[in-house]
Amino acid sequence: MQQAIIRRDWIDRVAIGLSGLCAVHCVASIVVVTLLASVGGFLLHPVIHEAGLAVATGLAALALGRGFFVHRLLAPALVGGLGIGVMAGALFVPHGGGEALCTIVGVILVAVGHGLNRRALA
Repeated sequence: MQQAIIRRDWIDRVAIGLSGLCAVHCVASIVVVTLLASVGGFLLHPVIHEAGLAVATGLAALALGRGFFVHRLLAPALVGGLGIGVMAGALFVPHGGGEALCTIVGVILVAVGHGLNRRALA
């Protein structure tokens, strides 16, 4: 039984890890931009944020959608979906502190959604 639980929640574990990496990326980008403006241009390039959002959206849809069909709890999908929405909204905020704040809040919400999903699948 325990092995089945591990197999079912691996996507949530990966997604939570990627959410953490995203938060680290946002904080590191601000620090690096402050220290090394030449590196900041690459790290703050919109393509990186768009690609990250695409990966996060895909994983969230897969893991949270699958979780909903298994446990029928709407809360994980709603919290994760709200987080994806906040992250998507950050794409329309000018680069800087506001964008980072929106992204970090979105990442935290997505991670909480995946955590709720994992708990519901256990």
